[in-house]
Amino acid sequence: MNQRIKVEKTVTINKPAKELYRFWHNFENLPSFTKHIKDVKVYNDKQESSGHATRTHWITSAPLGKSVEWDANIVEDRENQLISWTSVEGADIANSGSVHFTPALNDRGTEVKVVTEYNPPGGLIGDAIAKLFGESPEQQLGDDLHHFKMLMETGEIATTEGQPKGKG
Repeated sequence: MNQRIKVEKTVTINKPAKELYRFWHNFENLPSFTKHIKDVKVYNDKQESSGHATRTHWITSAPLGKSVEWDANIVEDRENQLISWTSVEGADIANSGSVHFTPALNDRGTEVKVVTEYNPPGGLIGDAIAKLFGESPEQQLGDDLHHFKMLMETGEIATTEGQPKGKG
């Protein structure tokens, strides 16, 4: 029984779409602002004459210190507007998604919308177990987009890690 889960988040970033698209399109940048993506490798870039899609290899962290890996193809790529992907057959986690870069109203930067769909390992029960370990996909995506916004607007991601905690 395949139970697909869809997650969608949007953030407005005070930078032009062109700059945000270029940073994101360099897929090897993604681990710099996402908590769970450990590594992304680009196997082959789309070549105009060959018509082959860009193939990427993803490694993400999973609950209980595990890793999950899969290959994905970029299925649509509109410069400064859209990147969409789908995992190849046999992926550990079948997934697809897109990131949209849309100029915000009144010249207030760019709306970045990410939509992902996936089949969680173990179906909905596996998803519920993952949430018990603090791995909610909605929270992950929201945090990742917030980190992307900080990185693009300020050049760094603010963190409280390593700072002393107050008395409880």
